[in-house]
Amino acid sequence: MSQFSVSKLLDSEIVLVRDVVCSGECRHRSDEECAHATHLVFPYRGIFVRHVGRDDAVAESNQVLFFNPHEGYRISHPVAGGDACLDLRLSEEILHELAPAELLGRATSAFLMQRRRIDPRAQVLVALLRHSLQRGVAEPLEAETLALTLVRRALGERTSHAAGASAGRRKLVDRAKLVMASDLARRWTLAEIAREVGVSPVYLTQVFAQVEAVPLYRYQLRLRLARALDLLGGCDDLTQLGLELGFSSHSHFSAAFRQAYGRTPAEFQRSLDLR
Repeated sequence: MSQFSVSKLLDSEIVLVRDVVCSGECRHRSDEECAHATHLVFPYRGIFVRHVGRDDAVAESNQVLFFNPHEGYRISHPVAGGDACLDLRLSEEILHELAPAELLGRATSAFLMQRRRIDPRAQVLVALLRHSLQRGVAEPLEAETLALTLVRRALGERTSHAAGASAGRRKLVDRAKLVMASDLARRWTLAEIAREVGVSPVYLTQVFAQVEAVPLYRYQLRLRLARALDLLGGCDDLTQLGLELGFSSHSHFSAAFRQAYGRTPAEFQRSLDLR
């Protein structure tokens, strides 16, 4: 069983927000666990795989995972380094009000899928909510509003995407994600990733775009930028951070960050300090 720590960041009438950090010691499948309520889990650091029956889902910072009550699952960490997630649990009434009918069973509070891809704006909301609560600068009303905005954004039809295609193609894409996550700063080539997963480069690009609705290179970029969101709260050297994440220069890092999130890394840091 992997060792983990849980920090309660907010506990109100409508939402519970926790920061869950796992060391990732369990490389193979853990013993079966189950949640006792519906949780929306937003990974923001590292990667793990969640196994529900025969369905596997790679959990990383481009995804939200749905943990349904009394649904058995197992966790594995094929890539070393552990993971960290922001865990949200909403009241049943609020959850039914926010979730579209095609995602959530009307008779229960169980989601009909295991995961859903989120967009860059949702990633920023995850970082803002976590950093502001950890620093103690967000009052409950503000934090609750941020949490509801995040859930609405993550579940919205035009801002998220359910993994499509066959189970075999989804497994292929998941293998490619694990390859990229094994060395986030590495400047992978398409040929290298294709060799690692055992398919041609052309086939990999076609399948990845079909399943995730974004090109492979853009998906990797979002993984790097989400890691930057995680680290910016305590970073003093933005140039070094960009280089460590695989960007060629500070200007490259700053431009990519701004294109994805609408502000530069320095502006994001200032927004945390001024809250």
